[in-house]
Amino acid sequence: MPLVTQAILWTARIQLVPLGDDHLAGEVQLDADPEVMRYLGRPRQRAEVAQVHRQRIAAASKVPGLGFWAGLVAGSFVGWWVLEPPERADQGPVEGQAELGYRLLRRYWRQGLASEGARELIRHGFADLDLRRIFAETMAVNLPSRATMAAVGLDYVRTFHRHFDDPLPGGGHGEVEYAATRQEWLANRPAVVPQPASGKHGT
Repeated sequence: MPLVTQAILWTARIQLVPLGDDHLAGEVQLDADPEVMRYLGRPRQRAEVAQVHRQRIAAASKVPGLGFWAGLVAGSFVGWWVLEPPERADQGPVEGQAELGYRLLRRYWRQGLASEGARELIRHGFADLDLRRIFAETMAVNLPSRATMAAVGLDYVRTFHRHFDDPLPGGGHGEVEYAATRQEWLANRPAVVPQPASGKHGT
């Protein structure tokens, strides 16, 4: 049965907890970094991040079990991951699907953490929440993120174009979508890593 609320999740190195107000300072660091925001938009000031933070927390109320998770390594905030339902105008969230996303502080890049957390959210979405499809999108020129999407088992689906009044550099190449279905994941899933019996990890 689908979970009613967001679960606390674990990987070998990361504790994934529902995003909360304790994580706002980390979000401010993320969104203020021009390199982190390179394929996402201009860096944000604290007041802007606080507004987006409230929207991120509200995402958990749209569909039971989905939302944003803060990633903690040895108790320190490293970034966030998200499973969020797509929405159609005037129809609300699309059932059975979720968009995967992730954003890490620059000092934690190139350590495999993005893919490690993403794999756990994909497992959670398919195994615990019975989602039928998970997808992710990024700019076509964002090769590191595309590599992560492929590494966690999502397949390239399409390139598409959106209109932006002030497009980012490289925006003319469009956006890309990667995705996997529950059936594909079940056929290719890695061995399941047992959850820590104590509810704690690394202690």
